[in-house]
Amino acid sequence: MLRLARKRWLIRAFRKRRELRAVSERTARIAPGNILLYSTFRNERVRLPFFLSYYRDLGVNHFLMVDNGSDDGGREYLAAQPDVSLWTTGHSYKRSRFGVDWLNWLQFKYGHDHWCLVVDPDEFFVYPFCDTRPLRALTDWLDASSIKSFSAMLLDMYPKGPFDAQTYHEGQDPFEIAQWFDSGNYTIERNRKYGNLWIQGGPRARVFFADLPERAPALNKVPLVKWHRSYAYASSTHMLLPRGLNQVYDEWGGEKASGVLLHAKFLDTFARKAEEEMERKQHYANSHEYRAYRLAMAREPDLWCKWSEKYINWRQLEILGLMSKGNWA
Repeated sequence: MLRLARKRWLIRAFRKRRELRAVSERTARIAPGNILLYSTFRNERVRLPFFLSYYRDLGVNHFLMVDNGSDDGGREYLAAQPDVSLWTTGHSYKRSRFGVDWLNWLQFKYGHDHWCLVVDPDEFFVYPFCDTRPLRALTDWLDASSIKSFSAMLLDMYPKGPFDAQTYHEGQDPFEIAQWFDSGNYTIERNRKYGNLWIQGGPRARVFFADLPERAPALNKVPLVKWHRSYAYASSTHMLLPRGLNQVYDEWGGEKASGVLLHAKFLDTFARKAEEEMERKQHYANSHEYRAYRLAMAREPDLWCKWSEKYINWRQLEILGLMSKGNWA
């Protein structure tokens, strides 16, 4: 059944390729062994300079980006970047399975036999030894260990005080503002069908979904994969097929190496973005997540609480059990 589902996702991605129009295609520059990053975005101009700088410093060689109708100059900015291949589309984000179909196609066409990292412009990959070892060191170790996928829990970062108390400036490290996170308050359930762990909780469950925590966004992700053209993401980067690629933990806090995606959603740009997405109605379950955000924003919420932890580095996250270096020495 899952094999048939995977074929359907690949056929769907093949059909959805017609919705993409190349703006600046530099894929001829992709060399064997290059690490590739894939992302969709809309109106994220203010975030893009730091996003590119962060991942270039980690060791990403080429960016493959899909613009979904931006009108803030982000498309033009990326088109001028020599290590970016850019496509644009005005088609429905929702009907592309929230961008998954577009990226499945681009990974099928350009990602085969490359390590591919799939992230949003507000997600920043942290892995063991990332302060001293480039991303290539991690992928080389994964190759040597015959490991084809690497997990990272989404960790919501937030400021102390109202979101709009500090202005985020283009090119700024967002974690100069959003320095805090929840070290606990997470629930874990195994998805028997896909073989992955389903993780929820953190400040969004605590503040925005306090009455219905089971509807809080999923935090489990498998963003880094040694791609094969027969693979397909099934639901964002929460799970993919074949299902063996989702078995990235022995147990929660177990022996397999894992990372974290620092999530810089909660800046002063958040209220405006939430309103825009509510009007577009292009997100999951009729944008129930953004409806919860809008209702809470009327109360000017402060996500910080007395149990909040201030971010230091990846070693702190490992001590807290949010990621693991496993047996990577």
